[in-house]
Amino acid sequence: MRNNQLDRRVRSYVDDLFAGVGESQQLYELKEELSTNLKEKIGDYKKEGRTEDEAFKEAAASIGDLSGLVDDMRDIGEDKVKQSVYSSMTNRISTAGLIIGVLLALFGALVTLMLYFMELPPVSTAGPAIFIVIGCILITYSSLTRETTKKFAMNKIRAMLYTAAAGLILFGFYTAVTSGFATGEMFIAVSSMMVFLLAGVGLWLGLVLTGRSRLKGQ
Repeated sequence: MRNNQLDRRVRSYVDDLFAGVGESQQLYELKEELSTNLKEKIGDYKKEGRTEDEAFKEAAASIGDLSGLVDDMRDIGEDKVKQSVYSSMTNRISTAGLIIGVLLALFGALVTLMLYFMELPPVSTAGPAIFIVIGCILITYSSLTRETTKKFAMNKIRAMLYTAAAGLILFGFYTAVTSGFATGEMFIAVSSMMVFLLAGVGLWLGLVLTGRSRLKGQ
């Protein structure tokens, strides 16, 4: 609860710094970076024995004068050409990731299906499914870092953490299938999946509960 209150306080402070500045992908990413830095500094000051209020004030003072950044973001917010160029560049990279991810996932699914109809041992059949996992990981990251008409692209570090959570969950299911086929024991399959699944779900919940809304116009 206290962490959620601190997150809201930091987000409100950063939003106030850029009050009146037009929306842009660059501004969204800058706010994310500033919020993360502030929370890290607050955590460091609290470890030194300061109260949360004292830590917040010192962290806010430590970032210095941001008037230059505010002016830069205001210019970008008013310059649709700069916004379009930046968004187009990041979306091209995201599109490439989505295409590669879909192709890898399809390749894994088709090879797995082919081996199944060849009536090979189950372990051999399930092996190529790792390409489905890799493909879904690429699709997750590329989708999160893609700007749309309704949402800003997610901060790349946060997107990587979400992708890691998805990868852990998917890899957990993959190890369950492969180890289950290899041993024929369900308890081994469940135990193989459990560590990856718990770690992935835990990371995902932590990100969901501390995230900033990416919706435009808020």
